[in-house]
Amino acid sequence: MVRLVLASQSPARLILLRNAGFTPEAIVSGVDEDAFEAASPAELALVLAQAKARAVAGRIGEPGALVIGCDSVLDLDGTALGKPIDAEDAVGRWKAMRGREGTLVTGHCLIDTRVETCREVARTAKTLVRFADLSDAEIDAYVATGEPLYVAGAFTIDGLGGPFVESIEGDPSTVIGLSLPLLRRMLDEFGIAVADLWSAPSLS
Repeated sequence: MVRLVLASQSPARLILLRNAGFTPEAIVSGVDEDAFEAASPAELALVLAQAKARAVAGRIGEPGALVIGCDSVLDLDGTALGKPIDAEDAVGRWKAMRGREGTLVTGHCLIDTRVETCREVARTAKTLVRFADLSDAEIDAYVATGEPLYVAGAFTIDGLGGPFVESIEGDPSTVIGLSLPLLRRMLDEFGIAVADLWSAPSLS
């Protein structure tokens, strides 16, 4: 079976891949996200995804692996919002986001280190997110859980933040942090079918 490595410490991405039939190995990239800049939120997400995938790919030994790096930011009025720096920052963001919509952008970089000259493909996926018009009390209660501090845009759709997202337009897995449909298309560029990476079904 092909070794699949997720260049991320994100539990949500790891669970997403596992639920989709993959058996990924997670290796933290160690990339300093604050050291990167870009002209737009989409470009920033892509640059960070590439940096993470390349950092981990450089540490993969024989016989190699498929390495997927991802990074997500919320594009709100052209500003890239990653993880909040603290609770006060998270509260401020939610006060700016409530009752409005933003675009969750996730950059993806897939590197195949199994060949002599590594192959790489990088793409972005975008999903429009409409936020509920939260009260100050709801914002304070949500931020107090700590969840918003660990996710891009200070919200989730698959956790405690789910009730605060009115709707989305696009792929839900992009918002979780890794677009499964986009991953399928990227694998196809390498001539690899998604089914080739599925783990064997349990017989128990």
